[in-house]
Amino acid sequence: MNTNYFKKASFLLLFASLAFSFSSYGQIAGWNVDLEKDCNSTLAEMIKRVPKLQTYKDKSYGYAIFPKITKAGLVIGGAGGEGLLFQNHKVKGSSKLGQGSVGLQAGAQQYGEVIFFENQESYNRFTSGKLKFNAQATATAITVGATADFSYQDGAAVFTMAKGGLMVEASVGGQHFSFTPVEE
Repeated sequence: MNTNYFKKASFLLLFASLAFSFSSYGQIAGWNVDLEKDCNSTLAEMIKRVPKLQTYKDKSYGYAIFPKITKAGLVIGGAGGEGLLFQNHKVKGSSKLGQGSVGLQAGAQQYGEVIFFENQESYNRFTSGKLKFNAQATATAITVGATADFSYQDGAAVFTMAKGGLMVEASVGGQHFSFTPVEE
């Protein structure tokens, strides 16, 4: 095979690993004092783009916001980000998101994500670490002026908003979450 192909593939895989590492560093370094501000501004921007999300925010049992998820890959990919869990519009804890994928993909991007929980059962699955999204899970992409009918799937509604980068993919992967409650 062509050695240039392997050099390019190795470089892109290294890039993806570094992007994921930098994302993970922010998570390991501890509580980020600006994280709540970033979460609130990400959700506010999503609601500005799609005002119907305000209803989800107001009626949900709780919601998790990940203001900046970094995703990169070349055939094998990964993503990571840190966010907060809210209940009654108050911070209840922090969460880390991890994602792995395999398939046709190349590039890197950043996006924000919010997960609204329809009821206590779905909220509890998240806080116990049992909520995982598989390849069949769907997220609604937030775009300017988007108007669509959204629905909960297994008690959760997921919305994403691109923040930058370019990612081309047709891959299979899933998200998993960890949760650390706020000490009261």
